[in-house]
Amino acid sequence: MRERQGLEDGIRAVTELTRALDDNIELIALGEEEDDQSVVADAEAGIRALRAEVQARQIETLLSGEADANDTYLEVHAGAGGTESQDWANMLLRMYVRWAERRGFKVEVLEVHDGEEAGIKSATILVKGHNAYGWLKTESGVHRLVRISPFDSNARRHTSFASIWVYPVVDDSIDIAVSESDVRIDTYRASGAGGQHVNTTDSAVRITHLPTGIVVACQNERSQHQNKDVAMRMLKSKLVEIKEREHYDKIEDIKGGQAQIAWGSQIRSYVFMPYTLAKDHRTSFENGNINAVMDGDLDGFINAYLKAAANGEL
Repeated sequence: MRERQGLEDGIRAVTELTRALDDNIELIALGEEEDDQSVVADAEAGIRALRAEVQARQIETLLSGEADANDTYLEVHAGAGGTESQDWANMLLRMYVRWAERRGFKVEVLEVHDGEEAGIKSATILVKGHNAYGWLKTESGVHRLVRISPFDSNARRHTSFASIWVYPVVDDSIDIAVSESDVRIDTYRASGAGGQHVNTTDSAVRITHLPTGIVVACQNERSQHQNKDVAMRMLKSKLVEIKEREHYDKIEDIKGGQAQIAWGSQIRSYVFMPYTLAKDHRTSFENGNINAVMDGDLDGFINAYLKAAANGEL
């Protein structure tokens, strides 16, 4: 049903674009026939507006990966640096939530590990929407912040790091065997805002995959059993994403050292001082409106990456 909906949306968009183009061409012909330059100018402006929409649709055709259409998990992890990095991780989390909301996607917070003073140490969200993974997979990596720290009484400039790891929700059609002997399951009390079950029972679940060191956690559901099911799906999704990205033949081929895979190399810098600029180091795309970027204006970065990847430039 998801695939069908995606195809129907694509057909509808192309049909509407074609109709709008034909209408504007007819208006140009009519304006020239009546020698009415205002009609011609309006129609030409309409065609220029269509160009941007066509380019957006062309970008969507680049999302042809097996899991691109799926919902996706997105993890944020603060780097070394204490409160400053934890605040940066929280800023990134808000940025991606705002981006998802702009697209009409649904966001569920699965787990949040608050910082001691401010911000978060880590968080996991589930983004639901067509092509959610295809768009957000471009964001995996280390994100760097340069600013005057609000937590520094001497108002010095600080550099902070946080990592993003994006991996698709695996549906029931993909069968992955994870041996019970390969996982350690820990339970703990959920923290943060919530209903009566929060801070009253050990309902939150953390699963560690021993061969790789991968850790997943969920505290959003009402029961320990539900949290365990969600966490296990997250673990399987991570293993599938690593297998595909690293070209392993089998899940069992993934060995230790994968726990840090989300960190990778720095992909983007966000500078608040001495100037304002967000720059992607993979594509050189940049945006000087840092406030808009932090409010979820990420499509320029995402589109530039998808184009570069399609052209074999990455």
